[in-house]
Amino acid sequence: MNWDQIEGKWKQFTGSARERWGKLTDDDMQTIVGQKDNLVGRIQERYGIAREEAEKQADEWSRALKEAEQENAASRL
Repeated sequence: MNWDQIEGKWKQFTGSARERWGKLTDDDMQTIVGQKDNLVGRIQERYGIAREEAEKQADEWSRALKEAEQENAASRL
């Protein structure tokens, strides 16, 4: 899933993001609004990790969202 899609459906994906990064607050979620740079920055800040690691985690999460959406679409057929 690309980040434009995530940004457009951010409210739907906040639950998944909260499961993945439990240290992110409601205020963080409102600030992030689906923008990758905002998400990476908040992950980096809350977890005290390098930017590269935070980007890797965000990319893995977006791939998992894409896979889950594809599985849901296939099961509807």
